[in-house]
This record gives sequence, structure tokens and C-alpha cells, in this order.
Amino acid sequence: MCKVYNLVGPLTAIKSHLHQHNIYDFNSLNEVINFQKNYSVLQKEIISNHERLIEQERNDLELQVSQLEDAILTKKNNIENKIQEETAQINLQLNNLLSSTPTNFIQRIMRRLKEWWYYFRIQLKVISVKSQLESFIQNLEKEHKDKQNRYQFIVERFTDAVNQRCYLPLKELERKKRVIDEVNNSIYGALGEMKVVRELEKLSDEYFLINDFSVSFSNAIYHKKEDEHILSIQIDHILVAPSGIFLIETKNWSEVSLNNPDLRSPVKQIKRNSFAFYQMISGETEYSKLRLNNHFWGSKKIPIRNLVVFTNSKPKEEFQFVKLLTINELLGYIRYFEPVFSPEETQRIADYLIHKN
Repeated sequence: MCKVYNLVGPLTAIKSHLHQHNIYDFNSLNEVINFQKNYSVLQKEIISNHERLIEQERNDLELQVSQLEDAILTKKNNIENKIQEETAQINLQLNNLLSSTPTNFIQRIMRRLKEWWYYFRIQLKVISVKSQLESFIQNLEKEHKDKQNRYQFIVERFTDAVNQRCYLPLKELERKKRVIDEVNNSIYGALGEMKVVRELEKLSDEYFLINDFSVSFSNAIYHKKEDEHILSIQIDHILVAPSGIFLIETKNWSEVSLNNPDLRSPVKQIKRNSFAFYQMISGETEYSKLRLNNHFWGSKKIPIRNLVVFTNSKPKEEFQFVKLLTINELLGYIRYFEPVFSPEETQRIADYLIHKN
């Protein structure tokens, strides 16, 4: 299998764009595409899931409201029983006191004081227990009221309850869709480039594929024919083969795009990149880094071929110095050329370009 280096450029751009917007859910291009295709289904799933959650909440609330009503009634009864028991004990003590007959003035005063103290204890006990009851019952009644109100809201306005619960998940889903739609061109481009990669992977391990090859030049390369100073190049794929180097641009274009004069010409694009690429590796210092085995007639030339691969249909026209191919024609064209480099030389050229990239 062909040895592959780097993600395709659009994939890197998509991943970077998603991470900039704190989206880390997707592990592959297919997952992103499936998200776009199933967006309306995902919306319905969120609503359906929350309908079930609201139904469950309604059932839980109905049970909880009933349990709270029982708890409040039970607590009130327990407190009242407690008051009755404790006041009964005090009343018994009071009755015992009243049944005794004081024999002198001091005993009458003492009995009066004790009588007053028992009455005071009864009132104090009632007040204390009622205060505890009110505090406890108040919390239960507030909880009961809140749950009862929520239950009534769900029963009477079920759709509104679901919409409220769905609001944030649906907004987040909508945000992800909006962010992904911003890189639709990259997604479409990545689909095309991945098709080319999968096709080139069928080549043997004597081939080296470098995706998203990018180089910046400290000194601009002057392209006299176009009167342009080139500061950087980006090439979709570079295939280092025993027969030379293939510079490949991929276009996942429709028939409409092929006939759109406003789109940038891929032929001009690859010619520009090829010129700068050739200048880069043909310099005396750079060429020596490749350490190619010289023929006794002189230094070997590195064949550089320019390809534009169309994943759908391709133009019928032919262009100078650039070969236009469909994916089905790609491997046959590459294999047509005879090897000119040994496996070691091919490896050195690939290592050099990987380092450059």
C-alpha cells in the first residue's frame, strides 16, 4: 500500500474551524456529513426524548404531590398527638396539685405558684410544638406548592414545557449546524480529496503520498511569465513515485462549476505551484540534498508532472503541461511511466519533501 503522510488540507481546515468554536464531537468527515444530512432527524430526536422526560416528570410529580400531602397530614396528626400527650401529663400533675388541701397561708401561696407554673408550661409546650410544626409544615407546603404548580403547568401546557426543556439542546444543535455550514466548501473539497487518497492508496509501498503540501519562501520566487512574486505554495497532493513526482490538484466540481468562468482555473493554479516547486528543488543546494545516484552521463533529472483530478466529470479540452484526469483514469496514468529512480532514491526524495513540508 502507498505510504501516506498528512491529512488532506480541507480536513485540517474543518477540524481547526470546529475546534475554534469548541466543537469536539466529530472524529471523521463522515460523522460531520451525517450530522448535516440528519440535522432535522436530530432535532426531532431531541424533542421526542424531552417529551418522554417531561412525561416521566409529570408522573413523578403526581406521585410526589400525593406523598407530600400525606406527609403533611401525618406530621400534623403526630404533632397534635404529641401536644395532647404532653399537656395531658401536665394536666395530671396539675390535678394532683389541685386535689391537695393547703393547711396554711404559705402552702396556699406555693400551690398557687405551682398552679400558675403548670398552666404556663402547657401554654409554652403548645407554643413550642406549634412553632416547630409551622416551620416544618411551611417547608413541606412550599415544596408541595412548587411541585403542584409544576405538575399543573405540565398537564395544561405540555408543549410549552417540552419547548422550554428543549431550548438549550436545540440552540446548541443549531449552533453546530451553523458552524459546520460555514465550511461547506471545505467539506465538499475534502470529499473529493479523500476519494483521490483512497485511490492512490492502492499503489504499492514504493510510492509516497504527501497530502496538503505547503511551503513558504523566505525569498519570493519571481514568475516572469505571470509577473508574480510567489511567497508560498499549497498543493493538494504530491505523489513521489519511482517514475518521478506527480503534483496533483483535486476538484470535486459539478458540471455547473466546470462551466463557471468566475472560479479560479485549476490549470493556472497548478502551473503556478509547479513553477515554484521546480525552482525550489532545482537549486544547486537543494538538489544536492536529494543525493540522487548520478548517471555516468551526468546528473539525473527529476520528472515533474502536473495533474488535475476531477471526481465527477472533467473538461473535454486538453491543456499544455497539465493533464486532466478522472479518478478512474488516475492509476493507469501514473503506472504508465517507467521507473527512473531506485527505491532508495524515491525514499530520499520523499523524506526531503516531508521535511520541507
